[in-house]
Amino acid sequence: MNAPLLPNSADALLFDLGRVVLDIDFGKVVATWAGHARCEPAQLVERFLPNDAWHRHERGEISDAEFFAGLRVSLGIGISDAEFLEGWNAIFAGEMPDISASLARAGQRLPLYAFSNTNNAHVVHFSQAYAGVLGHFREIYLSSTIGLRKPDAAAYDHVVKAIGVPASRIVFFDDSAANIDGARSRGLAAVHVTGPDDVAKALAALGI
Repeated sequence: MNAPLLPNSADALLFDLGRVVLDIDFGKVVATWAGHARCEPAQLVERFLPNDAWHRHERGEISDAEFFAGLRVSLGIGISDAEFLEGWNAIFAGEMPDISASLARAGQRLPLYAFSNTNNAHVVHFSQAYAGVLGHFREIYLSSTIGLRKPDAAAYDHVVKAIGVPASRIVFFDDSAANIDGARSRGLAAVHVTGPDDVAKALAALGI
């Protein structure tokens, strides 16, 4: 467990992107793909499971085209790369409520960083579509760039070293319990974001 969050207990804040900064809706992904494939979305939901290819894509080990080729087989649909890409990027459903204001306020007190398990296609999309809110971060660490993904210990160690402050002085926000456990195992203070108020509550505890 973390020590309680207290004023002056942090030197940096580190945020996951999906469901912490940017809202995501996987239903939009499968609905788009199903529309192109002329099938029911439920068929694709049953077949779409995170697997080794997903993880390799997020570590930058395979290209978008290779990833889509694998999906073409596993999902059993013959849509084009462009149609896969359209659906893949439809996952982003806007900013999380009030997050931009919270980041703006927090950024006046502490340096802000982000750390996301993601892939090149999503990076290209959200870097443009959400440039405003992402502009609050001094640096965004991307699994597809650093070749490491949460919750692997090496991923947290890489980011902590890059930020340059002790892990215990970094507060990390993520919606995944596994990623929170991974962060805590490497010494970071971590906040499990399960609702829209969790970030604001943690910032208030830090005196922000």
